Amino acid sequence: MNLYRAYFLYKVLAHNQHLQSRRHPMFEKNMVMKLFGYVFIAFMAVYLSVLGVSCYTLFEHSSLEAFDWIDGGMIWFLLVDFLMRFVLQETPAQNIKQYKLLNIPTGLMLHTFLFRMGLQPYNFFWAFFFVPFGVMAIPQFYGFVGFVGFILGWWLMFILNSYWYLFWRTLVNRNVPSILIPLFIYVLLIYWGIFFDEHTPWLFQTTIRLMRGFCQWNILCWIGFAVVVMPLYYVNYRLQYVAIYVEIAKAEVIQSFKTRNMVFLDKFGIIGEYLKLEIKSTLRNLVVRKQFLIGTGCMLMLCTLFSFSDLYDSFPFMRIFICVYCFNCLGVMTLTTIMCPEGNYIDGLMVHKETVLSLLKAKYYFQCLMLLVPFLFSLMPIMEGKMTWMTAVGCLFFTTGIVFPFMFQLAVYNDSTIHLNKKLTRSGRDTKVQMLMSGFALFVPMLIMWLLVNLWGDDITAIAMASAGLVGTVSHPFWLKNLYQRFMQRRYQNMEGFRGSR
Repeated sequence: MNLYRAYFLYKVLAHNQHLQSRRHPMFEKNMVMKLFGYVFIAFMAVYLSVLGVSCYTLFEHSSLEAFDWIDGGMIWFLLVDFLMRFVLQETPAQNIKQYKLLNIPTGLMLHTFLFRMGLQPYNFFWAFFFVPFGVMAIPQFYGFVGFVGFILGWWLMFILNSYWYLFWRTLVNRNVPSILIPLFIYVLLIYWGIFFDEHTPWLFQTTIRLMRGFCQWNILCWIGFAVVVMPLYYVNYRLQYVAIYVEIAKAEVIQSFKTRNMVFLDKFGIIGEYLKLEIKSTLRNLVVRKQFLIGTGCMLMLCTLFSFSDLYDSFPFMRIFICVYCFNCLGVMTLTTIMCPEGNYIDGLMVHKETVLSLLKAKYYFQCLMLLVPFLFSLMPIMEGKMTWMTAVGCLFFTTGIVFPFMFQLAVYNDSTIHLNKKLTRSGRDTKVQMLMSGFALFVPMLIMWLLVNLWGDDITAIAMASAGLVGTVSHPFWLKNLYQRFMQRRYQNMEGFRGSR
């Protein structure tokens, strides 16, 4: 009877979570966003599949077998997976809160949510990398049964990583600096387990033996997984049990921040004040801060892989992709929702004439300053001889003069307020127009640069892109003024949308 009740509760909760998005007032827009989200997921799936094939090709003729290199680097996969979960995965305490008034035992709900966490689709996503890699690397040694064990072994590692993440995420919700503890543990494991003794790295050898045991269906490996995951599951159960009541009983906590006056911006007048607002918004607001951190992390990862490995050397288009993506990433992520954060206080912006124009100028100058981040990252491939100075400068000015004016057009049409201190996936943003324009802003410049490079070569392409970008950059007072006039023509329609989506 208890098993039937647990199964029935599992189906009900799964159905409720499926319907949760339909309760959002922006449901129709979110449906369009989900469509483009699926396109992005498909793109990442193809990218991981290509990366898996490339890794097999890279390690095929090395001293070890190709799968040993991947298995030995398990700690790197788990670290990336751990960090990505901070954006994509919630804690059960946040989901159970709304069910506490029902006559359902809290323990049964917790077991249901924890069990669903192990079976969530994200734990399968890395299969797009490991399946094509495993098909090429495993069957010739262990056959099809060994390939199945290889995939199941990695899947269990990501389930284990899910519960490991849940433990620390619950603690981080109570005390943010505690995030340093798991990061310190990962650093110690990587240093002492791999780099301290390069001749016999114990962590590298241990993970190789573990995954070979899964391929051979060694019963000790499966028992070892159960021995580790069961105590971790129980600890999470007890921790979440406490977190539920803390979540229900918690009062609103107003976090104090040290005031940074940034007096050096005072000489720029009202534009300087809005520059301060942009900087403080990036530092304080959860959604904006996560956009910046995710964009910076993606840029750093791509530039590092491109500069210090041969992974992308056999794909000429990847050089163009990485160069354009790094310079566009931060701007496109932020400008897709331009004026949406201001929807929280749009009424105050309309009090003084041309306040919005000053705000738009401050946003443009801030985005231009933020391009220093990808420019500094581009120094790595420049120093390694995989990119030229002219290419980096051309992409920089093309972004400020062509991509930014294109993305700023969304300031006229955006009319949905984003909730600044909710999870990035629940901030109530992304419409059809936003997704289309962000897609164009990312991929059309890549196509243009690829065509120009094939026609004229790298140097002439860089000069042409820099010249076109300089025209747009120098003329920014004119197109921003036009943007402001069109915004004012739609101001009442936009204000109604901002108020309705708060």
